[in-house]
Amino acid sequence: MQEDATPRFDSSGFDSPRIDFPRFDSSIETGGAVPGLAGTPAYALTRCEPSPIPVMIAVPHAGRSYPPMLVEGMRHPAFAAPRLEDRLVDLVAIEAARRTGATLLLAQAPRAMIDLNRSSDDVDWDMVSDSRPPAGDCGGGGVMRRARSGLGLVPRRLPGLGELWKRRMKRGELDRRIADIHEPYHAALAAELAGLSDRWGAALLIDLHSMPPLAARSAGEPAPQYVVGDRFGAACDGALVSTVFALFAQAGLRAAHNRPYAGGYVLERHARRRDGIHCLQLEIDRTCYLDSRLAEPGAGFDAVVEIVTTLVRRVADDVAAIGRNRQSWRTAAE
Repeated sequence: MQEDATPRFDSSGFDSPRIDFPRFDSSIETGGAVPGLAGTPAYALTRCEPSPIPVMIAVPHAGRSYPPMLVEGMRHPAFAAPRLEDRLVDLVAIEAARRTGATLLLAQAPRAMIDLNRSSDDVDWDMVSDSRPPAGDCGGGGVMRRARSGLGLVPRRLPGLGELWKRRMKRGELDRRIADIHEPYHAALAAELAGLSDRWGAALLIDLHSMPPLAARSAGEPAPQYVVGDRFGAACDGALVSTVFALFAQAGLRAAHNRPYAGGYVLERHARRRDGIHCLQLEIDRTCYLDSRLAEPGAGFDAVVEIVTTLVRRVADDVAAIGRNRQSWRTAAE
């Protein structure tokens, strides 16, 4: 009989593997807090000093620290919580950062509590029991952008499961999640990218995610294993994107560009090409690195780590070249 992969619960909350923060030749900084779990930070930032490459990897949907009250408020926690995670893709990020020296930012707060790839105003206000939409909200019915689909700042519903929560939240609870998790995470991300850009003249963020297997786009055409998003050119220099796709082609891997994932709020907020800060969203098919149950690392895990590590190394050279050019232009202008 196949082992049951359904997550278990205990008095401490959702029983899911905690993130084992890397301790290679680097410093670790934590910040923010997960409400309901005393002493648990919202994120951990690992950096080498000085930075050996101008690349940062961030995993906003890595969090697996579930407060008991959050679990108790979910209708189907054993099924909904793991589906909201980018399951164990943080393990890929940790190993790639260890091998390359890339700066690494891992969320520990779970996406079920707050989605760090959404704007703090992307709220379905029908989920909040004691508040109305802010004045001037143009979302219609108090719902904005991605919240309309059920996957806003606080996820509301999932296909096949429906409503995720037994009851609505209080406005104070929402505000606390934003103040304790969302704001510190994005402040840390912005500060690190600025620091890398100051040192190197340019910086690249790889916002790492995982995705369920995609459907084939047409008969006889296999579905992509990777999706690279750059907000249709707004978030990243085209030469960096070309380097990524050349690597995938050389490795015989199938990759798509911006469809169906062009990049979310992280890229929208942090990409500043004019200032030398470039951002890519990278989605990896979970079947490439997880087992058949999509629960634990599988036979393909090492290969995915190798491709992501190689990708980081190759784009690092290109980003450094962009930085040198920017610094030369700045010196010439002076």
